[in-house]
Amino acid sequence: MEVEFQKVEGKRRNVIAKLRGNGTGKSLIFSGHTDTVPPYEMTIEPFSGEIKDGYVLGRGANDMKGAVACMITAMINIKNKGEVLGGDIILAAAVGEEEKSDGTEHVVKSGITADGAIVGEPSNYGYALGHRGLEWLEIRIEGKVAHGGIPELGINAISKAAKLIRKIEEELMPKLKERQNEWMGPSVMNFGLIKGGTQPSSVADSCIIQIDRRYLPEENVKSVIKEYQDIINELREEDPEFKAEIVRMDSNLMDEYDHAPLIAQPNSEIAKTVYGVLKDFNNKEPNIEKRRGWTDAGVLSTYGKIPTVVTGPGDLKYSHAKDEKIPVADLVNYVDIYAKIAEEFCR
Repeated sequence: MEVEFQKVEGKRRNVIAKLRGNGTGKSLIFSGHTDTVPPYEMTIEPFSGEIKDGYVLGRGANDMKGAVACMITAMINIKNKGEVLGGDIILAAAVGEEEKSDGTEHVVKSGITADGAIVGEPSNYGYALGHRGLEWLEIRIEGKVAHGGIPELGINAISKAAKLIRKIEEELMPKLKERQNEWMGPSVMNFGLIKGGTQPSSVADSCIIQIDRRYLPEENVKSVIKEYQDIINELREEDPEFKAEIVRMDSNLMDEYDHAPLIAQPNSEIAKTVYGVLKDFNNKEPNIEKRRGWTDAGVLSTYGKIPTVVTGPGDLKYSHAKDEKIPVADLVNYVDIYAKIAEEFCR
């Protein structure tokens, strides 16, 4: 196959592989990421690739090097059969999805395009047509340091943060639950980290709160930030000593793009093809996932203007797990599933 290495940053490279068609059919992107989360406190050897009890074990087996392996093997099998499809199959194995998604941003900016795309995140023989956008925000609350014996001379940033959290829970979270999308579920948020102060005997002069915010297509980064800023402004009016600012977290920022939602296109040709192949394989209606996490499909669909579907081997519950694993049977089956999707879509 034609192979290209795209430099993204430093030694980090995307791998692009193309299996050319004869130019008479639709082209397809197989998209997967080659990075993983760190091994954390894994209960198995994270990098052994051991096969045990019908599973491949290790960090990245499920999320999502298993899917990338299936995509590569499906392309090789089509080539080895001597089958020339109408359209091209393009593998885009990208870096960086677990944080900035700068790999797939680079793929789109490089001008690679197609008539449809598959993102191979684990789907347990189902698929997803849509998912929410993602934004990480840090709210920095400012206080004033003082000795713990005379706390009235200080301004406790931790106490101010508590007021902010309580107001967000009472005023914003109920509104988010009311916002629903048939392909994505509700708009949601999570307080993921809070850190403040230096020691028990000092009034905390700073506190930070980090928030994970999953938003729907009718929302955007600007509107998401505004809702938190409005609450901060309300608290400032109630309490002149309340000072806070919102910062978009650098670890989640692409160069230009946002972590946009995957907007469902149920009538697209790739959606119809995936549905048909999975239905035939399962001998029943495939499950449509409506509350899955963010994927590179948001970049491909929003900025690349490519209709995209998420389906891949494995089960989401094993992703990032201390005993991450993927069934060998899923790997074998998804080689066939991906090949059939490509053959039907690109024919």
